Formats: sequence, structure tokens, C-alpha cells
Amino acid sequence: MLRLAATALSLLAMVNAGLACTAVDIIAADKSVVAGRTMEWAYEMKWTLVSQPKGTTLTLSAPKATGLPDLKVTTKFSVVGVSAGIIPGGALLDGQNAEGLSMSGNFLPGFTQYQTVTPQDTQYQSVLTFGAWALGSFANVADLRAGLATMKVWADASLPSGPTPPTIHFVFVDRSGAGIVVEYVGGEVRIHDNAAHVLTNAPTYDWHLNNLRNYLSLSTVAVAQRPVGNLNVTELGAGGGGIGLPGDYTPPSRFVKAAFLRHYAEQPKDAAGAAQMVGHILNNVDIPVGIAQFKNPDGSLSSDYTQWVVVKDLTNNRLSIANYANRLNYLTIDLNPLFADAKPGAKLVDDLPYPKPLAAPGVLAP
Repeated sequence: MLRLAATALSLLAMVNAGLACTAVDIIAADKSVVAGRTMEWAYEMKWTLVSQPKGTTLTLSAPKATGLPDLKVTTKFSVVGVSAGIIPGGALLDGQNAEGLSMSGNFLPGFTQYQTVTPQDTQYQSVLTFGAWALGSFANVADLRAGLATMKVWADASLPSGPTPPTIHFVFVDRSGAGIVVEYVGGEVRIHDNAAHVLTNAPTYDWHLNNLRNYLSLSTVAVAQRPVGNLNVTELGAGGGGIGLPGDYTPPSRFVKAAFLRHYAEQPKDAAGAAQMVGHILNNVDIPVGIAQFKNPDGSLSSDYTQWVVVKDLTNNRLSIANYANRLNYLTIDLNPLFADAKPGAKLVDDLPYPKPLAAPGVLAP
């Protein structure tokens, strides 16, 4: 029994270490809204940038044991996002639609328990179709919140979710700046207003908000000097108000750091400034390969790392994306032609045409 428990704990530790995402959104002074996220993962998922045209037919399923038929839903809005290509049919983990609604799915192991679908239910789907359905069906957070009230979302071991179970919570923000976090805990849907405008991973969102109370002493203003006996002790440099700000890569620490940076950074003037600010904040939680390692059951080591980053301008329908090898060379895409295209499209994130840095002879010439 003890050996079995130890094995289970080992597997749980491996699963919990598998994904360390951070999402943040910012509202500029001119009311432009930009949302971004990092995707940390230790496994090959064949991440794919996909376009889902308006009018796409989605197939929503119930667990086989219920005997319920598949549901066919036609999407109302065009969507562009990143899908896990190793999952048959894909599973959208991030994206935005033509109306300016954004979604990011973040790992929530150990706390997620989806809903139970019964033969009496009429609206249901697995979590693997949830992202495509939500972005394809709703224009804003208010409409989505209403739609969630009647939709059952389920998952079990039969789903082809890849190397880890699909235990996920979701953050949505729309073009108005309204945001919610959607979690499935204890078999029920829980919807939180995203007061912090930040989401990481486990524990649940309400726990993270309570945890912020442990960091009320953080400040952007340092103590410049203080008398100690007969000495006048002065600061060594700027930034002392942030002493105690967590620097590790655990979800609670990344939540605190991202929330601190997001809420104390100077408000950008416009969408361009907001995109830059989101990028700067996400740079603070970027994980290089080899830094966040964990042991596999066979004793070998794997490393969580930032596989890709997206910055989404919801006001102007733009998407900036960079994989691990191109963090200095974001590819920025005008989504309006993709939203208007009636044909679906897909390309591996690692194969996107990232801009290459060019030598510039004479750039320093007078």
C-alpha cells in the first residue's frame, strides 16, 4: 500500500510540474485592451496556430456511458488561436475571436473536477472542445457567463489529452476590459471576476487572491535611508521596495509577481504601449530550459520551459507570437484578413515565418 501511494505521489508530482503558464491583461489609457500569456510545458505538443472561420461546425460529445448523441454547433465568430496538435482534432488552449474576446487555458492539477453529464442533460461537451466553442459562440464575457450556466463540461480517462490529464481553468477578457476566470471544482462551474487581471496555475483563483494578502508590504518606493544607532544606513540601489517579491517559478509566486508588476507599472497610453507592457511583464516569468526541472518516474529529469508566448491586441485584432527560439523576434499578425477568410488554416508554431534579425552596415555611421 505504501509503495502504491508513493508511486501515485510521484506521478502526481510529475503531472503538477508539467505546465506553468502565466496570463495577464492590461487596459491602456485610451481603453485599448491587450492580453498575453506564456505557455510553459515539458513535452512536445505540436503547438499549432489555427484559424477557425465563422460558420465552422463543432461536434460536442457526451461520455459514451450516457448514451447521448453528439451535438452539432455552428460557430458565430471567427477565431485564431493556438491548439495542441497531438490531440486528435486539436484542442484550443489560447485564442481570440473577431469580436475581441480572448481566452487562455492554464493547467489546474489537483483541484479540477469537471461536471457530471446525465442522460437528462441537453447541453454538454468535453473540455477538449471548450475553447473552440467558447470563442466561436460568444462575443463578450457577459454572453459567455450566461452560456456557461446551461453547458455541462466533462473529462475522463477516455479523452486523448496527451501526456497529462486536461485539468484546466480558463481566463477570458473582452474588448471592454471585462474579465472572468472559469474553473471546474467539485463537479461545479465556478466563475470569478478577474480582479487581479492575472492567472497562473494551481491552486484555485480565490486562493491566489487570498495569498496576495501576504505581500501587502511590497512597494515600488524603497526606503532611501534609516538611522541605525549612530549610523545613517542608506540604500544600495533602487528597487528595495520589492524585497520579498517571490522569484521562483511556482504558480503562487508567478501570480504574486505578475500581479505586482501589472498593478504598479505605469499605465500605457495606447494599444502599442499596452502590448509592450504585457511583453515586459511576461519576460519576468519566462523559464529557460533547464531551470525548472522535475524527476520522471524512471529517475530521469525533464524541464519545464517557455515554449511560446502570445500578446493579443483585442482592440485592433492583432496577434504577436514567439516560440522559444524567437523570443527576440515576435511575429505580429493582422488578424482581420484571417477573420474574414472562410477557409480554415493551420501552421506549427515552430514553423511560423518569424522575422530574422538583419545586419545593418552603416547603422552607426554619422
